[in-house]
Parts: sequence; structure tokens; C-alpha cells
Amino acid sequence: MKCSSYFFNVVSNKTRWKIIQSLYQSKKCVKEICEDIKEEQSKVSHNLKILADCNFVFSKKEKTRKTYFLNKKTIVPLFKTVEKHMKDFCNNKCVCKHEK
Repeated sequence: MKCSSYFFNVVSNKTRWKIIQSLYQSKKCVKEICEDIKEEQSKVSHNLKILADCNFVFSKKEKTRKTYFLNKKTIVPLFKTVEKHMKDFCNNKCVCKHEK
């Protein structure tokens, strides 16, 4: 249970969640993620390291920049399942107060 608890702790962080959502759209470099989620580079880099350490994201050096992308084997299917659950069962009942 300790590992699964840590897994949910990783995704419950607001900044990491925004990074995951950003990368769900497409692979990006740190600068693009910063612009997309409107956070400072140091904060994004710190949280990318945590996501990378847990294999939520991977990186690839492309010429002079490093791009980040979601783990397509486990994280992308997981979030597709979350989207399906929200669509099929939540019916706007699961909206957090701060998201209204």
C-alpha cells in the first residue's frame, strides 16, 4: 500500500497535475510547459524530476533541447480511464469547489 499511496501523492500535487495535463496534449520542453501552465521554470523543473523519478514522464534530448513526454505504456492509458470514468459516472457531480 505504501507505493500506491505515494503514487496518488505524486498526482495530487497541483503543479504536477498541471504538468501531466500539459504533456497529455503533446511532448514539450520545460519552457513550453512553463508557458502552458504559467509556472516558474524552477518549480516546473523540480516537479518534472519527481515525475521522471516515478516514471510518469520520460525525456529525450533533441538537438539542443530536452523534451518531456508521458509514459505511454502506463500513464496515458490510466488517464484515458480517468477521463472515461468522469464522462460515464460523474455527470458534473465530481467538480471540485476550486474548479467551478
